[in-house]
Amino acid sequence: MQDFAATLPRGREPLTCCSPKPALADRPLLDVEKAAETASIFEVLANPTRLRILQEIVRSEEASPSALAQKLEMKPQAISNQIQRLADRRMLRARRNGSNVYYRVVDSCIVDLLERALCMQEDCLKRGHNGGSR
Repeated sequence: MQDFAATLPRGREPLTCCSPKPALADRPLLDVEKAAETASIFEVLANPTRLRILQEIVRSEEASPSALAQKLEMKPQAISNQIQRLADRRMLRARRNGSNVYYRVVDSCIVDLLERALCMQEDCLKRGHNGGSR
């Protein structure tokens, strides 16, 4: 895994991640409320544009909505709408520099989750599953 603190410019705080927790198999069964809250995280991530935004922000460490719009070949307003959904879930944090706003990923657990999802997708392709509907 990458050392995120080592890649940050001087004065920038490192990405955080969850404090140590028990393994999934050692945890009690999720109650309905906790399961719904966990599902809401996946609902926010279950959007191709938001996934692309997150990946581009990780690739560039931080990005403005206009830079993201250019990179993803989308309108700035569409990007801003998706950024707001991610920011509402506290997945992104904004930094203002004059009239520009830059967003960065707050939690390295998000990066880990996206990396695992890509790994799963690639492994499914190797096994001959395309992940589409049957």
